[in-house]
Amino acid sequence: MITEEKKQWVLEQLKQGEVVVEFTKVNGDYRKMTCTLQESELPQPTKTDPLTQKKVRAINEELCVAYDTNANGWRSFRWDTLIDALPAEDDSLDFDVQD
Repeated sequence: MITEEKKQWVLEQLKQGEVVVEFTKVNGDYRKMTCTLQESELPQPTKTDPLTQKKVRAINEELCVAYDTNANGWRSFRWDTLIDALPAEDDSLDFDVQD
């Protein structure tokens, strides 16, 4: 289980730039995603894409919704399935969010 301190660290890193997160999808598949919450990198909110609205993104505390910079779209992961998270420039380091 991820601690609140590490969750806040991941969120702060997402707000500062790209982060590579590794997690297990709901169907059990492993996923590695490069994502961000840095305001300058996010698309403008639109009526057709409700996930771009901050209000909607903040609804479920069990999820982290972030912008996938490779897929160019909003994606989410469950905090309880997060395996690893690193700033993109430090992706070669090993940092375990579960410690």
